Amino acid sequence: MKNNFIDSLNLRDFFDPYIIAEVGVNHEGSIKKAKKLIDLAVKGGADCVKFQTYKAETLASKNSPSYWDLNKEKTKSQYLLFKKFDKFDKNDYKNLAQYCKKKSIDFLSTPFDEDSVDFLNPHLKFFKVASADLTNYQLLKKIASKKKPIILSVGASTLKEIDNTVNFLKKNGVKAIILLHCILNYPTLNKNANLEKIKFLKRKYKNKIIGYSDHTLPDTFMSSLVISTFYGAKVIEKHFTLDKNLKGNDHYHSMDCNDLKNFKNILKNFRVLNGSQNYNPLKLEKEARLNARRSLVLKINLRKGDTILDKHLISKRPGFGISPIDIKKIVGKKINRDLKADHILKYKDISLK
Repeated sequence: MKNNFIDSLNLRDFFDPYIIAEVGVNHEGSIKKAKKLIDLAVKGGADCVKFQTYKAETLASKNSPSYWDLNKEKTKSQYLLFKKFDKFDKNDYKNLAQYCKKKSIDFLSTPFDEDSVDFLNPHLKFFKVASADLTNYQLLKKIASKKKPIILSVGASTLKEIDNTVNFLKKNGVKAIILLHCILNYPTLNKNANLEKIKFLKRKYKNKIIGYSDHTLPDTFMSSLVISTFYGAKVIEKHFTLDKNLKGNDHYHSMDCNDLKNFKNILKNFRVLNGSQNYNPLKLEKEARLNARRSLVLKINLRKGDTILDKHLISKRPGFGISPIDIKKIVGKKINRDLKADHILKYKDISLK
C-alpha cells in the first residue's frame, strides 16, 4: 500500500531533505514560546516541527541519573529535568497541531507513553520514536497499531537491536520504517558524529529511507547536516531554539532560525551546482566552443594546385575552419587557390575530388 508521506520523501531532490526542527521542550512550558518556535521554523524553511510528549512520572524513576553535560544542564536527575518541562496536556498539543496546520508546516511530537500515542495519533502523518525507546516493545506495539510510518532514531543501538526492532515493527503491521543515524550524547563532539554510519545504514537497509538526527554543535557551514545530506540522508532532525545562548536543557546544541536558513541556502546552492546529467553542450557554451576550439591552419604559403601535406598544417584557435579531427580528409588534397601562411582552412579552399 502506498503512503503519501513516504512517496513524497522518495520524490524529493537529492539536496532537499525533509527537515524536522525539533523544538522538543525548548519551549520551556510556554505555549507562546512554542508558537514562536513554530513561526521561526516556518521562516527558516523547515518541513516539520517536533515536540516531545511525556509525563515525568511515566518516563523516569525518581532515582534516574543524568547522562548529559552537567556544565550545560545542571539538573542531575532525569526525573527532575523532565518534571520541569512536562507542562502541556493533550489540549495544548491539539492547539499546537492546529497552529502548525494554519502555518502549513507538519506537526510532530514524540510520544513517550501509550496514552500520548492515542491522543497524538489524529494529528500525525507519522510517528517518531526516540533512540532510547528502540527496545521499548510495549510502546512500539502501541505505535505500530496505528498503522502509520515510523521514523526510528537508532542512537546507542547495536545492529542486532535495530534488526530485532525493525522485524518486530514489521510483524506488527508497520509498512514504512525510516531509520535515523544518531549519537545519543549531548552535545556530540564532531569526532564522535560518525556520519559514515549513514552510508552503512543505506547499504544494509537498501529498501528503507535513511536519515540523521543530529546533536553536534552547529557551525557556520552546518557541516554535520551538509555532510549527512551528501551521504544520502533524506530526513534531517535537529534541535531548534529561539536562542542558542539560553541556559540549560537542549538550547546549547540546537540550531536557530539563522542556522536553518543558512543550511537551506547551502543546499539550494548545491542543487544549482548539481544541475543536469544531460551531456550536450549548453547554449551559453556555443561562443566558447566556436572560439576556443581549434582549426587546421597553414604554416606556410601554398599556391593553387599544391598538395596539402601533414607538415603544412598546425592546429590553432578559433574553431571556424576545418576541425583537426578531420585532418586525414584533407592531407593529400590540392589547394584550389593561392593561400598565405596562418590561413584558417575551410573546405571551400580544397579540391576534395
